[in-house]
Amino acid sequence: MKSSTIQSVSSRRVAGTFLLSLLCWLVAMPSPAAEKKPNILFVIADQWREQALDSPAIPTSKRRTSMRWAKVSVRCFNAVSGMPVCSPMRASMLTGQRPLTHGVFINDVPLDPNAVTIGKVLGNAGYDTAFVGKWHVDGHGRLSFIPRERRQGFDYWKVLECTHNYTDSIFYGDTSDKLHWSGYDAIDQTHDALQYLREHAKSEKPFVLYLAWGPPHDPYLTAPEKYRALYDPNKLTLRGNVTESMMAYAHKNLAGYYAHCSALDDCIGEIRATLKETGLDENTILVFTADHGDMLGSQGLMKKQKPYDECARVPLLFRWPRAFGDKPRELDAPVNSEDLMPTLLGLCGVPIPKSVEGLDYSKYLQGGANPGDGATVLTCAAPFGEWDRRKGGKEYRAIRTTRYTYARDLNGPWLLFDDQEDPLQMHNLVGDPAHTELQAKLDDWLRRKLRQENDEFLPGDEYIKKWGWKVDANGTAPTAP
Repeated sequence: MKSSTIQSVSSRRVAGTFLLSLLCWLVAMPSPAAEKKPNILFVIADQWREQALDSPAIPTSKRRTSMRWAKVSVRCFNAVSGMPVCSPMRASMLTGQRPLTHGVFINDVPLDPNAVTIGKVLGNAGYDTAFVGKWHVDGHGRLSFIPRERRQGFDYWKVLECTHNYTDSIFYGDTSDKLHWSGYDAIDQTHDALQYLREHAKSEKPFVLYLAWGPPHDPYLTAPEKYRALYDPNKLTLRGNVTESMMAYAHKNLAGYYAHCSALDDCIGEIRATLKETGLDENTILVFTADHGDMLGSQGLMKKQKPYDECARVPLLFRWPRAFGDKPRELDAPVNSEDLMPTLLGLCGVPIPKSVEGLDYSKYLQGGANPGDGATVLTCAAPFGEWDRRKGGKEYRAIRTTRYTYARDLNGPWLLFDDQEDPLQMHNLVGDPAHTELQAKLDDWLRRKLRQENDEFLPGDEYIKKWGWKVDANGTAPTAP
């Protein structure tokens, strides 16, 4: 054989060997589809209104962490609690359904144990599932043990249905033995969650962990002393829509409310530090939100259930460095409670069950199109408790757009605010001749949304009767102590 031929064959063999090695290397490389699915750490505070995230009333030196978090996150600044009260929002968060579908439209009634929930869906998709803190969708008594069959797919479990005694707080694990958080429960719950993160840092399986705090929900004056000492009630700046009759109430309780927020801020700081320390930061979707806000004297009102911004708008931050980077972005879509489950499933690449009614905003968070029509619905199906009918509570349906809030009660148009021109919602435009056309447009939009959602907007007693809930004179389920 001629030397040129021998060299040619040898070259082909070397090339073939190289190509075979390259092919084997490429096959061995993990493809993007084979990358480990993201973890989820979902942090939810109780009654933290959106305005408390970066309020000018709070000195920067006293509130740092959540503000810094917002500067490295995607912030949905028009996010709302679709039914701004505890149990309904939490049931929607878990199921991706609206309250009139899952039936939890008042507090302290049970979510169907057979409901399709995010815990079950992600568990079936290979996730470890965990829940620490306040649950409030079991409906068998606020201090009762919750057995595994009613945990909606969550395995790791350190939970109490509901308490606001933050310094003497019990919880249950896998048995009916009462356990106690040793101090201020939100701090202890956070430390338990951080231990969970450390133990799962090297796991091959992704995890979803819900950390549900009770504060800053009232009682307002029970945060640890070092946080209460940060705020002088007389030096706090109130929102301009706090009525004169409520100013003393607002000064006193806002100081305590912000003290709780500052305690939670330190918890947020520990969470972020632990994510970095464990190497989980890059591929963990960190979410911060609340179940509803708190009026705290605005419009002359207290607490929740109302359609006003202080009550209905909630903080909603998403941080996922692998997909979103570290640059802050603000999105104006009015994301609702039922949208949280499908959005998280979308981000994780997990199929969304047909039972889900919410929208998947996962592509929108990553720079894609808004899947919504620019509006979402707020609901009060049956007023109860601190806003019962004797205190002015009433059924309503409202539409929240990127600019307007419009509400009807059973008697007709009730509220219309231009939230851009009137951010404190002090000028009700219902019946204003200059805004007749706008009112008609929003009224039509609301009616169309209700038809799409099969919401007949009936009196609250009709829904109570339909679901068979038993309530007392102020509309509250009697399981609440």
